[in-house]
Amino acid sequence: MKNIAINAILTSAVVLFYSNSVLALEVGAGVDAGNRVSLQASASIEVTQDWISMALSTVREGADAAAVQSQLKAALDAAIAVARPGVEKDKMELRSGNFNLSPRYGRDNKLNGWQGSVELMLEGRDFERITATAGKVQTLTLQGLQFGLSPALRASLESDLQTRAIARFKGKAQDVASAFGFGGYQLVQVNVGATDNGGVNPRPMLAMAARAASADMAPVSAEPGRANVQLTVSGTVRLK
Repeated sequence: MKNIAINAILTSAVVLFYSNSVLALEVGAGVDAGNRVSLQASASIEVTQDWISMALSTVREGADAAAVQSQLKAALDAAIAVARPGVEKDKMELRSGNFNLSPRYGRDNKLNGWQGSVELMLEGRDFERITATAGKVQTLTLQGLQFGLSPALRASLESDLQTRAIARFKGKAQDVASAFGFGGYQLVQVNVGATDNGGVNPRPMLAMAARAASADMAPVSAEPGRANVQLTVSGTVRLK
């Protein structure tokens, strides 16, 4: 058994939060173009990232493409066999990553071999289970890790933030109407969409540390960061 020792602490507020529920609604077709005002309102919340993704990979090279491909497949199959017993929905999920095979050329620009790589992803909410499993895999090494939000938490946050952001938009629209001496407003156009503060790519230095780890070192230790998730409502109203 090969154990890996790495402590990856994310201190910046980052999150993997990509929403598909971007809504653009046109509700004022044919409405008088006068007295229109563009507004924007947002709602945000800070949360702890509850999802980890670990990328395990290996590289093989040789003179024969078929042989290199066979070696990569064997390495991946062996890693999957080790990791599969720990698979449980949401807690730890398993999927194949990138598989690449490309020709290798010498200084004379002539083909002198083939090089390929294969990747396996371990993802889920059970940090301890995932990091321990990564340490058991013999045929692949740790390429990188990143933290984010689980699908369930993303959906929950999006629903709550959307409700709050829309309420703030409506309140702001009424305040603006009152300030200009109007009794109310009519919604003309609105956009609703979740945003994030960026993402974290797998960190290449982790692969170097993984290859250097000795067999008697402790399993991976990983600590997530905090994230500030925001949803914005923007649009146009007609004061009336």
